[in-house]
Amino acid sequence: MRIGIPAETRPGETRVAATPETVKKLASGHQVLVQSGAGLHAAAPDSAYEAAGATIVDAPTALQADMVLKVRSPDAGERALMRSGAVLVGMLNPFDSENLAALAGAGLTAFALEAAPRITRAQSLDVLSSQANIAGYKAVMLAANTYQRFMPMLMTAAGTVKAARVLIMGVGVAGLQAIATAKRLGAVIEASDVRPPVKEQVESLGAKFIDVPYLTDEEREIAQGAGGYARPMPADWMRRQAELVHERARLADIIITTALIPGRKAPVLISEDTVKAMKPGSVIVDMAVEQGGNCPLTELGRTVIRHGVYIIGEPNLAAMVAADASALYARNVLDFLKLVLDKEDKFFIDREDEIVRATLMCANGELLRK
Repeated sequence: MRIGIPAETRPGETRVAATPETVKKLASGHQVLVQSGAGLHAAAPDSAYEAAGATIVDAPTALQADMVLKVRSPDAGERALMRSGAVLVGMLNPFDSENLAALAGAGLTAFALEAAPRITRAQSLDVLSSQANIAGYKAVMLAANTYQRFMPMLMTAAGTVKAARVLIMGVGVAGLQAIATAKRLGAVIEASDVRPPVKEQVESLGAKFIDVPYLTDEEREIAQGAGGYARPMPADWMRRQAELVHERARLADIIITTALIPGRKAPVLISEDTVKAMKPGSVIVDMAVEQGGNCPLTELGRTVIRHGVYIIGEPNLAAMVAADASALYARNVLDFLKLVLDKEDKFFIDREDEIVRATLMCANGELLRK
C-alpha cells in the first residue's frame, strides 16, 4: 500500500502526521511517500525521512496515495487531489457535519481519531490526550512569558518576591499538565472542575481544589461526567461556581481555562466583570478559544489587553511544540493503523471493533456519522 504524508496547509499548523521513527516501521511493509518539507517545523528534515525508508515527493503525489495520514482535515484543494476510494486518517473533527459530508462526497473512507472511545485499549491512540497534554504545558509557558513578574517566590538582598497565584479552570488532561508545569515553576495553584473525582488528582499535584457544593442529587449525578468528559451543569450550580470563581480570580495572577464539552460551545467561566476585578498585569490563557472561549473577551489568534489584563487566545497550542507534538501524534496514528492493517499489511475494516466503529466517519463515500 502507498501511504502518503502531506505537509499540513492550515495556517499555524506545524505538526506532521508521521515522523522518521514511525515511517521506519511503516516502510517495512508499505511504500511511504512524504511531501518535501512536511516535517520541517517538527525538526524532521527530508533526509531523516529518506534514511527511514520514505520517498520524498510533491504534494499531489502524497495526496494521491492509497492511504493519507494527516493532522488536520484536508481542505477543498487537498480533497480535489485525493483519489476516490482512498483512506484518510487524521483529526477530522467528528462534530463538523459539513466537513464530513465533503469527505464522503470525495469518495473517501475516513477515520476521525478524536472519536475513539475513552477505554483502556484506546489509550495508546488517544490523540486528544496526547495533544492536550502538550497544550497544557505550553499554556503555562505562554502565561509565564507574558506575566511581568516572577513565577516562584524569591528571597533576594533587595527584598522578597511573592510567588504567582495560578488558577486552573477545567482539570482534564490539559488542566492537570498545566498544574504540574506551574508547580515546577514555583507558583501557588488552585484548580476548579465540575467533576468531584478530580479533586484527589489535583491535590496529588500540589494544588488546592476549589469545591462548589452540590445541593441536589441531579447535580451530583451530572458532575460525574460521561465517557471521561464533563457534562453541562445546571444553571444554579453554574451561578454558584461563577460567584466562587469571581472571588478566586480577583486574587489570581494567572488564569488558565481549559473547559470544553464535545460538540458544544465552550462554557463562559470568566465574565467581563471578573476580568475587571482582576489585578492589573494579570494573565488569562483561554484554551477553549476555538470553541468560542471560556471568556467573552478572548480574541481568536490574538493576545489582547482588556481592563489591564492580558488575554491570550492562541488556538493551537500543541502546534507551538511541533517536534514533540508530532512525535506523540505519529505514535497515536501508528497504533491506530494496527487496527486496520492485517498481518499481511492489507487494509481492512473490522466493524466489530468498537474503536474502528467509533472512528469511522465515512466508507467509500457513504456518510456514516451525521
